[in-house]
Amino acid sequence: MKRDHLLATAWRLFYRDGYRAVGIDTLLAEANVAKMTLYNHYASKDELIVDVIKRRSEEVLTGLREAAEAAGNSPERRLLSVFDWLKDLFAGDDFMGCAFIRALSEFPDTDHPVHRAAWTHKMAVRNMLKGLATDAGAKNPGALADSLRLLIDGALVAAHATGTTKPATVARQAAASLLASARG
Repeated sequence: MKRDHLLATAWRLFYRDGYRAVGIDTLLAEANVAKMTLYNHYASKDELIVDVIKRRSEEVLTGLREAAEAAGNSPERRLLSVFDWLKDLFAGDDFMGCAFIRALSEFPDTDHPVHRAAWTHKMAVRNMLKGLATDAGAKNPGALADSLRLLIDGALVAAHATGTTKPATVARQAAASLLASARG
């Protein structure tokens, strides 16, 4: 239970303030747990960050899968539902950009465990998109998935920069065009 509370507090602080900006003492004070609690579960702050990223990745991937399922049987609607999910994300009061892009920028060394965890998430999204693109009849689903992932990342950055949901709408329109072209 204390671990879950620690993770929830770490997520909130890291997402709000940045991974490197939040010190262990601040985290422990906010979570109201002893230093020993942290170190009973994690050997380092970086291990905690990796766990936070993995948990958030699971939540995001679950949300995307649920959105695709809720879109019905149309493969096109299932694929485009990703952008509808983004629009809802952007509309939330707690949206402050992409936690994974932030991790990649704060930990630029591609061999760092935090960087690898964030990139693993990006590749999991890409693989999910590839499956949806395959189902939607794309001739080269991998290429379409790569393009869609870039659209998503651009929409995440633009929504954070503007504080609007418009980037999700624009990205959805672009995704529909890319899908039509990818079908031939």
